[in-house]
Amino acid sequence: MRPGGNRGWLLRLVIAFSFTQGAVSMARPAVSYRALALGADERAIGVIAAAYALLPLFAAVPLGRRTDHGRCAPLLTVGALLISGGCALGATADSLGAMAAWSGVMGLGHLCFVIGGQSLVARRSAPHEQDRNFGHFTIGVSLGQFIGPIAAGALIGGHDMAATSARALLVAGAVAALSFTSLWRVEDRTAVKSRTEQADRVAVHRILRARGVPGGIFVSLAVLSATDILTAYLPVVGEHRGVPPAVIGVLLGLRAAATIACRLVLTPLLRLLGRRLLLTVTCLLAALLCAGIALPVPEWGLALMLAALGFCLGVGQPLSMTTVVQAAPAGARSTALALRLTGNRLGQVTAPATAGLVAGVTGVAAPFMMLGGLLLLAAGTAMRSSVPQAPAEKQERAGRVISNGA
Repeated sequence: MRPGGNRGWLLRLVIAFSFTQGAVSMARPAVSYRALALGADERAIGVIAAAYALLPLFAAVPLGRRTDHGRCAPLLTVGALLISGGCALGATADSLGAMAAWSGVMGLGHLCFVIGGQSLVARRSAPHEQDRNFGHFTIGVSLGQFIGPIAAGALIGGHDMAATSARALLVAGAVAALSFTSLWRVEDRTAVKSRTEQADRVAVHRILRARGVPGGIFVSLAVLSATDILTAYLPVVGEHRGVPPAVIGVLLGLRAAATIACRLVLTPLLRLLGRRLLLTVTCLLAALLCAGIALPVPEWGLALMLAALGFCLGVGQPLSMTTVVQAAPAGARSTALALRLTGNRLGQVTAPATAGLVAGVTGVAAPFMMLGGLLLLAAGTAMRSSVPQAPAEKQERAGRVISNGA
């Protein structure tokens, strides 16, 4: 199947990603609540959140190299298995060390699934389709982030927090397993065979020197760190402000719903503003909104801020994917996407650990001020270094030429 053909594979991939991301989004707050029930403080929560990203930090580039010269679908299967197993075994953990370990397994599974999925979208999309297809692909993320926290909030609560959080983790494991129902025929094996004959390895330093790649990596790191710390620390904020878990779940779900709305209107937004300005403006607004969460606002004010924040954060991930793919050398796009994910995981290791230290010293609202500063830097980076979006007509002509010559 040439790029730009039938998109049934993309719909199935989005459905599968919704299940795996839903499981992760249900499990992450459940891990925080279970750790609190086992006696964790703010610093321990930060360490456990960082463990989720530690194994993936070292595995991303080798997995990207493998995918550049082979199939994507096996990574999707392995990823779903690891997510399901990490969630289920995390439910049985009775120590903070075990919670951190199974959180790491879950993170490795998520990395495998994301590398496989992103590489598949890059491989099967014509150039003029990439913004749209990556936007649709990340709708799967947003659907999971919408349903997962609400489900976790509904399952967790009462006097026995350890038992209810364990139940939420078991349900998350079952949800991840449902992704196998829509992973059939997402990859064209014929195209993969012709691709493996090319096989020249591009050095990592050459990829990182390509204009647009470092900026895309940093914007992605900042946006994902904001989403990650929000998921891990909003329950802690809720505990301190007397907001029940069910309300926290709804607030996190509201943020994800706004992200879905953003990605549904991403194409007209791109036509109106272009990639560079859209990234810059949304990162700047997200910085202000993150800092606003640190203020002692009522629940309705928090809901409004999280909805606006979710819309702004919806732009960064799909557009940074397209920026990195279009800036990278042709034979190293999966590796470039893996480097982007390495940056994401580096942020997921350092940002929660730093947030834990900051929260332990200055209070639970301080990490959101830290995120505001990070997103402010991302706005400046997007303005200076992103690859400008080509006019739509030029992209479409380029896409037709490539598709006709494939």
